[in-house]
Amino acid sequence: MAPSRTILAAALMGAALALPCSALAQLAPLQQTMPVTGNAPQVCSIQPARLGTGGLVNFRGLDGDTLQIEELTDKRTLAARPASVTLSFAGVCNFPHRVRIESQNNGLWPTDGRMTTQAIGFAYALPYHARLDWGSASGDFLADAKVRRLNEQRVSVDVPTAGDLNLRIEIDSGASNIRSNAPVLAGVYGDTLRIYLEPR
Repeated sequence: MAPSRTILAAALMGAALALPCSALAQLAPLQQTMPVTGNAPQVCSIQPARLGTGGLVNFRGLDGDTLQIEELTDKRTLAARPASVTLSFAGVCNFPHRVRIESQNNGLWPTDGRMTTQAIGFAYALPYHARLDWGSASGDFLADAKVRRLNEQRVSVDVPTAGDLNLRIEIDSGASNIRSNAPVLAGVYGDTLRIYLEPR
């Protein structure tokens, strides 16, 4: 009889030891994997222009989205007076992209429709140039006023960029589409300049 009691006691002890282990197994955390995904679309955004640093020469300032030159010509010689302005546009583009500058007229051309003929020796359009700085990219743009047409310049930007896009516009002293310092025919002159942030 003594051996069977020993076996029974050993079996009971084994069962008692097994109880805490199985209770611990039931308290162990279960793992479930749940992926979370999202999509950030490719987006570029550019805000309205504001006057930037770098001086305002012979411009009245910014009126909405319009720049107006104070005095287009010298009162004595009637040649074009120099003018310059720097504009800043807050912008962001979250992917590699390009900046496109587009001039509707390729220079300052008459806008009032009264000038139908050219006069020998007089300028009838005025060239200007611009400098673009945007993140690590920069580019120069020339509207040479030789032919009235759409003119554009494209600058590739290899990295996403956020901050100020700066554009400096300059009209040189004596600027003319025929010869330097030519007198300018009377009239209202203008151009429309557009800036795009877009996919390459």
